[in-house]
Amino acid sequence: QFELVESGGGLVQPGGSLRLSCTVSGATWDYNAIGWFRQAPGKEREGVSCIDSSGGRTNYADSVNGRFTVSRDNANKIVYLQMDSLKPEDTAIYYCAAPDPMYYCSPDVPILEHDFGSWGQGTQVTVSS
Repeated sequence: QFELVESGGGLVQPGGSLRLSCTVSGATWDYNAIGWFRQAPGKEREGVSCIDSSGGRTNYADSVNGRFTVSRDNANKIVYLQMDSLKPEDTAIYYCAAPDPMYYCSPDVPILEHDFGSWGQGTQVTVSS
């Protein structure tokens, strides 16, 4: 079982940047992909990005592709989500999550909530002038 803790959220102006961190503990960290999700007020939670266990394969939602970058530091068990060119519509609570070890993070595989069983508590990101 994983414990995931997000940090780095806050208030930023449109066009600005934030970097979220997801600190993970769990015995099978080295073999697990990690995903990022977000939930805006009144909307369903949506998949934002994922990264495979080695960091060599990633996937992004169309709405963030080219603006967000996911990476991981396996030595310190941290996954990052660098968010650039932020827009008001990026305002949401952002969660990191761990899927089943067999989950395959790939640009061809949708990032779906039901594939992820362990979740952090979330961190608020607000993009506003």
